[in-house]
Amino acid sequence: MNSDKHNPPLTPSDARDKQNLRVIIRTVRLEKKYVIKDIVTVALKGIDVEIFTGEFISVMGPSGSGKSTFFNMVGGLDQPSSGRVFIDEVDVAQLTAVELAFLRCRKIGYIFQSYNLVQYMTALENVTIPMTFAGLHADEARDKGMRILDIVGLKERWFHRPIEMSGGQQQRVAIARAMANDPSVLLCDEPTANLDLNTGKEILEILQRLNKEKHVTVICATHDHRMLNICDRLMWIRDGEVERIARRDEVNIEVGSIGGEE
Repeated sequence: MNSDKHNPPLTPSDARDKQNLRVIIRTVRLEKKYVIKDIVTVALKGIDVEIFTGEFISVMGPSGSGKSTFFNMVGGLDQPSSGRVFIDEVDVAQLTAVELAFLRCRKIGYIFQSYNLVQYMTALENVTIPMTFAGLHADEARDKGMRILDIVGLKERWFHRPIEMSGGQQQRVAIARAMANDPSVLLCDEPTANLDLNTGKEILEILQRLNKEKHVTVICATHDHRMLNICDRLMWIRDGEVERIARRDEVNIEVGSIGGEE
């Protein structure tokens, strides 16, 4: 992996005193092509990137740039057309379907723009779904679920169903569910897109707190420029390629644009 502007290394201050800067996610010449009626669309074009343990990285770019495709690739939700994805130096492509499901359940938490909650289940039931898949006893899952709901500020609303909650509350439940099995990585796909400014700010604060206190690696595909205040690095994707990766202190904010020193 090249260093310089395409993959600037973290310094101890950038990493907010994180003790271990080992690579947790690595992609090698990652490509994704979609073929519809003989029309080939290249969504990702040979992406090489390294993401470190405990890092908060924002993936930015215009709509259709490949952010969500990158999200799906590194989360094991879709298979690349070519190239490789390593999670904790495990080549995802070499895993069986059962092994991949186990990795996703144990290592990765997913937070989506549309929340993806089960509508007929309570907040607590939604949070404990991943614990059930992981084999946790029902009583332990219930107790742990209540603790996590407390962390996101919804302990008193554990019995409410999604239809009885605001968008921000539903996203809090989604965050709690993503943290159910103590993942190493949180993948967030536009987590504030459907929320008003104040609620979006609260969601970002929760993600920042989880990153700092739980040392979970957070990867956000986002248009939200407020991520600049909390991330360690920003990665710009344009037309399926990594245009640039920069540390937060390298980024200049100007009216109508975001730039950086070359």
